[in-house]
Parts: sequence; structure tokens; C-alpha cells
Amino acid sequence: MEEEKETGQNDQNTLESQRNSQPTPLSKNAQKKLLRQQKWEAKKAEKKAQVKEQKMKEAERKRKEWEERLSSCASEEERLKLIESRRELRKERMEKRAEEKEDKVQRLSKAKEFGQNIVIDLEFADLMTNSEIQSLVQQIMYCYAVNRRCTSPGHLWLTGCRGEMENQLQRLPGFDKWIIEKESQSYIDALQDQKENLVYLTADSETVLDELDLKKIYIIGGLVDRNRWKGITMKKASEQGIQTAKLPIGSYLKMSSSQVLTVNQVVEILLKFVEIKDWKASFFQVIPQRKRGETDSEELQGVDGEELENEDDPSDKKKRCIEVRSTR
Repeated sequence: MEEEKETGQNDQNTLESQRNSQPTPLSKNAQKKLLRQQKWEAKKAEKKAQVKEQKMKEAERKRKEWEERLSSCASEEERLKLIESRRELRKERMEKRAEEKEDKVQRLSKAKEFGQNIVIDLEFADLMTNSEIQSLVQQIMYCYAVNRRCTSPGHLWLTGCRGEMENQLQRLPGFDKWIIEKESQSYIDALQDQKENLVYLTADSETVLDELDLKKIYIIGGLVDRNRWKGITMKKASEQGIQTAKLPIGSYLKMSSSQVLTVNQVVEILLKFVEIKDWKASFFQVIPQRKRGETDSEELQGVDGEELENEDDPSDKKKRCIEVRSTR
């Protein structure tokens, strides 16, 4: 009897274990999000293939054009002169690229001393899924690319850069050579001697950021959370006893849909303001038109500059929630 009872209990445990191990069915919203993700990835792969094919066609066209020019030479001397001319042209292009690269390196190095300090707080990795961490890594890559192009780049910091977040960043090509501060410590420890200058940017703050102060160190929460952790950066800053502020977005435009900005958009807005000292123009040049109201898009005609909208930015298209939200 004892053996039968024990066998029955084991069978019941096995059935429960099988039920628990079965994947939870996706909700309708989750299914829609998954479908959008799959469509976006398919579209991206198709576009990438088209770009690759176009490059191959262009390379083939140039190769044939070069062969025709060589074959049309009247003499061997003329042919050698043409080849030498091409070599010189390539040399000039390479020298120009080297100069541009060196110029960027010098600007970024100078920014360490004179640039606006901007910190991306990476201590929220344990609150994110792997795909959300990957999204944040992509946004950080965009941040660095934008900063490199700036005539007045900022002094970028990555704090709390450790664990899975660091592993994902290390996979980026050339990450080890980035001219950026990488700290495994939190900003509160790495910059403890400048605590009075720390300002956490969060939409829950009552302080509106009117100007940027070079003495201040502005912190952006690196959190892709789809709105699961509302108010977490404000709470963190309050517990640490540091200042907070929010971008003055509500003073210049109305967001048409999601009140959400990605990390790279916030960084780009700050860098743009450093350059042109105009919040309105900074917002209009960085925030995609689809996120702005109709009346605001009409006002864009009076703002100088070209709108910077990256249609291949998954962090923006999926409207992933970053803990830096616009004013309400």
C-alpha cells in the first residue's frame, strides 16, 4: 500500500512538473508585439540585403568603367599616368580620412577637460530582459556615434558598467577604443567628490532644466523597461540626496503619442543644446515628427536645421520606455 501511495504521489508530481514546464501562452498584446518585432526584423534584413546588392552593383560599375578607361589609352605611357593619378587620388582620400579621424580624437580628448559631463547610469541591468539590454547597448552606440560627430562633443560616462551589460558592450566593434569614461562603480562612488554637482534627469522632478551648467554632471537612467518601473530614477536620486531636473519639452511642444524618449535621443538633445543654445530647435531636430503633435510639426518650418530621424533605430520604433520622460 505504501509503495502504491508513493508511486501515485510521484505520478502526480510528474504531471504538475510537466504542466509548470509548459510555456505560458502569450497574451494578445504580446502576440502583436512579437509580430511587429518579426516584421521589423524581416524588413531590416531585406533592406540590408538591398543595400549590399546595391553596393556590389556600384562596385562592378566602377570596375568596368575603370577597365574601359584603361583600354581607351592611346599608349602605355598614358596608361601608366592614369594609374599613377588614381593612386594619388586614393592617397589623398586616405590622408583626408586620417586627418578627420585625428580631429575627432582631439575633440573627444579635449571634451574630457572642457566638455559637458553626461553620465549614462547602467545599474538597472538586473531589471531588464536580455533583449532590453541589447536595445540599450544599441542606444549607447548611437550616443557615442553622435558625440563623435559633434563640433563640441560632451564628456560621456558609462557608470555601473559591469556584468551582462559590460559583456554586451564588449561585443560592439571597437568598444575598447572608445574615448569615453567606463566605470564599473556607480556614479555616486566614481564621482563622490562632485556629489553636489550631480543632477539626475527624470520627468518626475519638479525642477525644469532651463540651462546647462558646465559644472554640473547630468545623469540619464539607462533603463529600457516598457513602463514597468515608473519613478525609479526619481526615487534613486532622492535616496542618494542628489539634485534632479527634467527637460523643458512641455514648454515647446506637445507629444502626439508616447511621452517617451530613448537614451540616445536625450543625449543628442543635450549635445544639440550645447551647440546651438536653443531648446526648441534641439527638440525639433532630434525628436521624430511622428512623436510630435500636428501643431508642433507646423512650427518646424521656423526652426533652422534638418530633422534627425533614424528609421532603422529599433529603440525608437518600438517605443521602448526609457526612464527619462518628457514633461507633462
